[in-house]
Amino acid sequence: MYLYNSASHKKEEFVPNHPDVVKMYTCGPTVYHYAHIGNLRSYIMEDVLEKYLRFLGYNVKRVMNITDVGHLSSDADTGEDKMLKGAQREHKSVMEIAKFYTDAFFDDCRKLNIKRPDVVEPATNCIDEYIKIITKLMDTGYAYFAGGNVYFDTSKLKRYYIFNDHNEEDLAVGVREGVEEDTNKRNRNDFVLWFTKSKFEDQALKWDSPWGVGYPGWHIECSGISMKHLGEDLDIHCGGIDNAFPHHTNEIAQSESYLGHKWTNYWVHVAHLVGEHGKLSKSKMIASGEKMLNLALLEEKGYDPLAYRFFCLQAHYRKNLVFTWENLDNAQKAFEKLIAKIANLKPDDGAVDEAARKEYREKFISQMDNDINTPNGVTMLYDILKAQTNDATKRAMLADADTVLSLSLLEKADALREKNAKAALSGGAEFTVIAEDGAPDAAVEALIRARADAKKAKNFAEADRIRDELKAQGIELTDIPNGAKWKRV
Repeated sequence: MYLYNSASHKKEEFVPNHPDVVKMYTCGPTVYHYAHIGNLRSYIMEDVLEKYLRFLGYNVKRVMNITDVGHLSSDADTGEDKMLKGAQREHKSVMEIAKFYTDAFFDDCRKLNIKRPDVVEPATNCIDEYIKIITKLMDTGYAYFAGGNVYFDTSKLKRYYIFNDHNEEDLAVGVREGVEEDTNKRNRNDFVLWFTKSKFEDQALKWDSPWGVGYPGWHIECSGISMKHLGEDLDIHCGGIDNAFPHHTNEIAQSESYLGHKWTNYWVHVAHLVGEHGKLSKSKMIASGEKMLNLALLEEKGYDPLAYRFFCLQAHYRKNLVFTWENLDNAQKAFEKLIAKIANLKPDDGAVDEAARKEYREKFISQMDNDINTPNGVTMLYDILKAQTNDATKRAMLADADTVLSLSLLEKADALREKNAKAALSGGAEFTVIAEDGAPDAAVEALIRARADAKKAKNFAEADRIRDELKAQGIELTDIPNGAKWKRV
């Protein structure tokens, strides 16, 4: 398997550090509000990576943090404390906010078939780990105390910028454009490891430390949590591309300075979900007061959460994915048609041809081995449906691929087939309309029912006229007892 390593800027063959376990760390959510669908794209693609590693036979231990303290808008201690802001917005305590939105996040994950990581650790659980790391960094000269805070000294590093080539003079002070200068810093790219003198004097969560009562900086949290549960080295560290700088850059700086050796072998970054006007941002949505573009909104509009997962899988994780409602509509229709095609497969159609199954498994692996190429992995589903083998074998092949893609293909297909069978056998006076491609359309079904009424009234000229109108719309109609089936052709 080859993965694109953001640290080396090239695809590299994946070779784990240890034969018995792949150690994988993924940056988790800051739980001050619902995750928007751009956040969820990263977690979907990280889930695919983990499941593919398991599919290949690796034992994986995956750890994820929950940021429930210390995530400011910047390292210069400006903007807003996101957790505190959330608590003020909803008139709750910080910990109440953290629990509510942590639960909401994992509910979204459940609906999207995202596996819960083996370890999920809130940042507030690991204060001792942060203090231990910071103490050593102070003792070895990589950190200094100034103005009441502890800073990491980036001038001590031979190389600071890992993921991009930066001209230091071109960088804005602090982290982002418009951030005011923190005069405590010795160097503009130094970052806070521990706050005792925050501009937020009403910071809700504080702890005793050798440097005074305060709380950790954002970056130290992932280093401490990772080392607590995965030891002194990582195989894979994942996150959204917007975390590459400064968050992951600072993680590497503090972790390798503390450990004295290389920390992570492969850095995997998921590209943005973008709208028509640029990157979708949860912070901007909240600040503007616009409705949060989250999974609940998609469901409210009638979209299946797994249709959104399917939408994400149709693009490679390293390419920006353009979100529009039209694009999501197209993905949902394609997903429903795929399920309908699978529903036509007969579960008891002979024995599974294990040789054919193995052949398609190897084809699927050949696609996914190329830097987790999910678009080609999805294309394999259609190749399987066209395979020259029986339906039982096709279902087994689909089940193999779905171990990784996690679209609930057979479960949804079986449910649709059962629904259609019940509708076809319902009998009685009720007229049943069945959408063979799995995509109901109220306007089409109204015409089909109008045709049935015309036939019942022996107005065959009107019935023929409606059939011709449907045909002109690309609708193929098949009469069945007490109903009709239709599909687009």
